[in-house]
Amino acid sequence: MIVRALLDILFPPLCHLCRAPIPEAEELHLCPACLARAKPVGSPLCTVCGVPFATEGGIDHRCGDCIVSPPPYEGARAAYLFEGPVQDLVHRFKYGHKAHLRRPLALLAAERLSSFVAESAPDLIIPVPLHRSRLRERGFNQAILMGELLARRWHIPLHRATLRRVHATAPQVGLTSAQRRENIRGAFAVPSPAAVAGRRVLLLDDVFTTGSTITECALVLRKAGAAAVHAATVARTP
Repeated sequence: MIVRALLDILFPPLCHLCRAPIPEAEELHLCPACLARAKPVGSPLCTVCGVPFATEGGIDHRCGDCIVSPPPYEGARAAYLFEGPVQDLVHRFKYGHKAHLRRPLALLAAERLSSFVAESAPDLIIPVPLHRSRLRERGFNQAILMGELLARRWHIPLHRATLRRVHATAPQVGLTSAQRRENIRGAFAVPSPAAVAGRRVLLLDDVFTTGSTITECALVLRKAGAAAVHAATVARTP
């Protein structure tokens, strides 16, 4: 510990984003300036899909979409808005092949979502899967890498292969909500329904955009017999 402290004084850790020295980096390794630019998702928000929106008196309640068309999951929450430093971290992680950035992203999620996860009381965590062709291209599934850290922190088993992506789909980027729903339809399957039957599932992904992927995954899990499905993401698109 003494040697480590001396090394931190002589060669202080650098911020993952701006590379500024941060002598008291702790686990996160983000400087106060970068961290201050991250915008957490907070109330008022929809009690189902988690979208933040203005409400009378700042009270949380269901949004219009979730009233008209209730999703197949019980609740979804994101830790931060997908912009600024959080967006930079996700992009460097996924597309820059910087797998070590799973740690700050997982820590940001853990800090903001632990109470939601505790209230959801999941029996297992299921990361949103990638198709094998996309997995070969990227080299890793970002949801699994973050899930490994969050499963240990939350003391919940991580099921890496319970949900499978059985069809390759076009990238969702640039598609409308309707196109995303159609693009993702039929892409997932649960090979062994007994793994989820009667159990409470926490879906894990990096970004909630329109919710089409989470919705399709939840629908497949509920059809396989899951008692309840909640979803947690590091970020959601503003």
